[in-house]
Amino acid sequence: PILETMHPAITAFLTSTTLSTRSTHAARSNRFGALTMVTTPNKIVRTAPNPVKPKQRARVTRDIKTPDPIPEEGQAAALALMQSGRLYRYNTLPHERSEVSVCESEIAAYTGHKYCVALNSCGSALMLLLKTTDLPPGGKVISNAFTFGAVPSAIQHANGTAIYVESDFNHVMDVADLAKKLSAHPDCKHVLVSHMRGKVADMAAIQALCDKHGAVLLEDCAHSLGVRYKEAHSGHVGRACAISSQSYKMLNSGEGGFLLTDDPAIAARAAVYAGAYEDLNSKHVTVPGPEHFKGLPETIPNYSMRMSNLAAAVIRPQIKTLDERIEKYNARYAALAGRLEESCGAHLSIPVVTPEVSRMVHDSLQFNLDEKFSKAMTQQFLEECKAHGLPVELFGHRSNARNFVNWKFAPAEEPLPKTAKMLARSCDVRLPLMWDDEDFEVMAEVLTESLEKVLVDAGMPVCEEEA
Repeated sequence: PILETMHPAITAFLTSTTLSTRSTHAARSNRFGALTMVTTPNKIVRTAPNPVKPKQRARVTRDIKTPDPIPEEGQAAALALMQSGRLYRYNTLPHERSEVSVCESEIAAYTGHKYCVALNSCGSALMLLLKTTDLPPGGKVISNAFTFGAVPSAIQHANGTAIYVESDFNHVMDVADLAKKLSAHPDCKHVLVSHMRGKVADMAAIQALCDKHGAVLLEDCAHSLGVRYKEAHSGHVGRACAISSQSYKMLNSGEGGFLLTDDPAIAARAAVYAGAYEDLNSKHVTVPGPEHFKGLPETIPNYSMRMSNLAAAVIRPQIKTLDERIEKYNARYAALAGRLEESCGAHLSIPVVTPEVSRMVHDSLQFNLDEKFSKAMTQQFLEECKAHGLPVELFGHRSNARNFVNWKFAPAEEPLPKTAKMLARSCDVRLPLMWDDEDFEVMAEVLTESLEKVLVDAGMPVCEEEA
């Protein structure tokens, strides 16, 4: 008679399961209509069907790849340029400074570098970092195993040979493995550190290792514009760095990049490689004096990698709003990351920022699924998110350009088990600036509900209760 008055799901559970009288238990219905029974201290979890209608799942309705729009000031400047026809950076009147020259000055002022050369892409800037620091044909370049495919592509473009260093679960270069690789390759004299997704490694330790082994340290800051390390802008530990203005970065010109340095020889050579032939260096503002250009136009090639005035015109007004946008990104990230850690902290981890980083730029979210997630469970999580309007990328996916196994043009010669393990469960989500705060609340719901659905389907506890 007592059983007849109970909820059917509880009746089914009690008639099919025997629990120790020394254990305590609690029952609750989750959002998927399954009854979860948690038993302590053994933490036994059972599920049984529940006829209660499941809660409707959250769904994202905005485009995750929404780029930042060009400010009206940039639109007007671009239109004026098109009306004048002066799109080429060197086509200026004697008393004028080109849009590119002004843009270079403003970028250098923002990052604190002495010299700046604007280019057609960050990939070009990365390649020129190596060319301007005398990478010999076939020379070895040590870089992150976890980065975007543009980095090994730039190494190959510079006729170098890539050697990869492990990355850890905080998504930064593993300093201990860097020490091993530098010792194992004493002929390697270039280290190109990529600050993937804006995450800066222990640069002081990396610089010390480079100094010990006589290697040039260079920085890929494509993702770290606005990030500060020990109060200085990223890119000041190495001899030179590169930043990006590709559409998904903090500056949007479609494509574009900048080489930044305090080294006059690197700056002069970069300008000539980019296309400052004859005496066109005189039309630059953020390069060293003419004495540093003597003989260069005749001895090194012109790769025609200049930025156009059109790209510079749309970039310039965006520089003015960088700090304001960074503040907005970081506030939204803090709320989203905090909510995920509170609701899903037992099932995922969020990379920890290196202590010496004094300001981070969180324009995207990364997290590592717990080791209990099998390959099939990880794939189901991605599919659940996508089915509810949220494309989540897995860094270790077979088609992801950030997965080193896909770099057949510059393959890893040695196993990279630590990086491979990390990539297999590391997820990436964009945080579009143009979304509203409410959209990120929905994003958190989709991520949480998708994670819980996978766990329930696998018969695993969504959360655990201690006695």
